[in-house]
Amino acid sequence: MNMRFFVPQDTTALALGSNSVASMLAGELKERGLNDEIIRNGSRGMFWLEPLLEVEYGDSRLAFGPVTPSDVSSILDCLSSLEKNTKSANHPLHLGEVDEIDYLARQQRLTFSRAGVGDPLCIKNYQNLAGFTGLARAVKLESQEVVDQLKDSGLRGRGGAAFPAGIKWQTVLDTPGEQKYIVCNADEGDSGTFADRLLMEADPYQLIEGMAIAGLAVGANQGYIYLRSEYPVAHKILNQAIERATEAGFLGENICNSSSDFFLEVRLGAGAYICGEETSLLESLEGKRGMVRAKPPLPAIEGLFGKPTVVNNVLTLGAAASILEQGSETYKDFGMGRSRGTLAVQLAGNVKRGGVIELAFGVTLREVVEGFGDGTYSGRPIRAIQMGGPLGAFLPESQWDTPLDYEAFAAIKAMIGHGGIVVFDDTVDMAAQARFAMEFCAVESCGKCTPCRIGATRGVEVIDRIVKNQDRDNNLILLTDLCDTMELGSLCAMGGMTPFPVRSALTYFAEDFGGESPREN
Repeated sequence: MNMRFFVPQDTTALALGSNSVASMLAGELKERGLNDEIIRNGSRGMFWLEPLLEVEYGDSRLAFGPVTPSDVSSILDCLSSLEKNTKSANHPLHLGEVDEIDYLARQQRLTFSRAGVGDPLCIKNYQNLAGFTGLARAVKLESQEVVDQLKDSGLRGRGGAAFPAGIKWQTVLDTPGEQKYIVCNADEGDSGTFADRLLMEADPYQLIEGMAIAGLAVGANQGYIYLRSEYPVAHKILNQAIERATEAGFLGENICNSSSDFFLEVRLGAGAYICGEETSLLESLEGKRGMVRAKPPLPAIEGLFGKPTVVNNVLTLGAAASILEQGSETYKDFGMGRSRGTLAVQLAGNVKRGGVIELAFGVTLREVVEGFGDGTYSGRPIRAIQMGGPLGAFLPESQWDTPLDYEAFAAIKAMIGHGGIVVFDDTVDMAAQARFAMEFCAVESCGKCTPCRIGATRGVEVIDRIVKNQDRDNNLILLTDLCDTMELGSLCAMGGMTPFPVRSALTYFAEDFGGESPREN
């Protein structure tokens, strides 16, 4: 009986040896005289199981992992003895049906519903999974109707600021201009984040479709993906996907046989964290140094080359494709409060089972970290969790039952950001982490405003004096004042949010600074 084998080719799987597994599998199949197909798919996001080998056997899709080249022969031996549609294989690496793996089965996958299912560059596979349905629907709607779908869904920007995406699109639509742009912020630089990369590598047409829909919605005929320079695999896949989508009529002139054009290009980022800030990104995209612009004017009114511009991140645009495909009401059914739809949580740090987990807003931080992460990799107790990247607060155990909801996190002086979660066990030095936050800001600041440029440098020095117990009380007052100045006086979130991790470390982990026991309230 013929089988189809799926071996991931995304960055994480490659780093863990998936190419060697694929090569060994091809050799073994040839040696056995078998002509079974090998498909290089994308990861399902269960990185702790990579390389994950999936086998389509009759109506079943069996999973084995994590697989090494030396495991391939025994897996083939096991498969050769199976009966058609058998879901149980007698092999130590057998995980059962892929979709029934607990880590995956408990998710609510909308944006990532196609990730890992097939060849990410196969348009036919994408269409068989309802791909480009949203674009086909958008072509038949008026621009305002497309924007209304986005507004009705409640989608908020997944890049960190959580601004309502529909309001941004509405602003660009309402702003007069013969030339408008769609810019995708794919400069994913926050610590513990990799969902953008996974979507681009495992399901690139989802992003392409979302950007084309955005173009139709606001009257833009040109789009740019500003891609993190450290993502060579995503760069290659995106360029190939854009070429194929253009040949198939989903990009370029008269997309989907309409009277609308939409052209798309990938531009590599400048390798600077600050270029993840939308105005700095636009400066870089124009060929300038990545410096933050003063706002107003907003990019939606005067953005790329001074023209009205939609700037959204990968997951926001990917969600837009899902919304047009399934309808705003379906998307809005997920989530809580003003946080609608799903969030791509990225679990990393000192954790046993890291990966991408897509869940409806409302699940608690503890449920994600303990339920999916299965504790620390070191086996020691969790002490602190940071969410929202290097500018996110450090959360003590008393705050782990906070639901993943933008307003709930804001109430505890924290943020969800891009959805990255980094776990620390009880050996972490929180004073060192606070110092790193200031040092990171000093290194990555664009230098345009004084509170960020100078404040972060002074912050490192003040923390060093506190840890050394030099004039401790006065330096604690000075650090508090410095954080206030950075938060209220910085031009962008780089300096404005650096105080979040510093203040939380001081508040809840004071003993690491030589102070009293932590305050857990």
